[in-house]
Amino acid sequence: MLDHLARRGVVATFFLVGEQVERYPSLAAEIAGAGHEIGLHGHAHTLLLRRTPRGLEHDLDRALAVIEDATGRSPVSYRPPYGVFSAGGLALCRRRGWDPALWSRWGRDWPARATPEAIARRASLGLTSGDIVLLHDADHYSSRDSWRRTVAALPAVVDTALSVGVPLVRLTAGPGSD
Repeated sequence: MLDHLARRGVVATFFLVGEQVERYPSLAAEIAGAGHEIGLHGHAHTLLLRRTPRGLEHDLDRALAVIEDATGRSPVSYRPPYGVFSAGGLALCRRRGWDPALWSRWGRDWPARATPEAIARRASLGLTSGDIVLLHDADHYSSRDSWRRTVAALPAVVDTALSVGVPLVRLTAGPGSD
């Protein structure tokens, strides 16, 4: 994925999961070193509605420390796992000055039955400038080898995004995603 983005000169946002950054700190550093935007996706990949405000704050503090250590950067945006904000989670995000992020297009790339063609079609259908495309670069929280199907779909998605003027592709969350 990083190779294809580099060849096309595309900058993406990678919403990093702290527990995966702990496992693969050099990959997180490579993502940052390639000039991609680093977003926060929490430490443990848990639905915010299942977290207490104090538990969420601890989770985000832990993720932030791990991500900053591995990448040398402080994330400026936060995307909650599964794309669901709790009231407390959104308030915490805003108090910390992070941009809350979701998406407007997605490839639905995590199910085992997803094909590269279907991922590209869903992610690109009706794509316009300003859209945020959600894709996943790992399969820690989805079907086995889902990332391979996403990588195969990426050229078509990038071509469409560039043709309509989408300046940034948001990828959740390397290393490790929904």
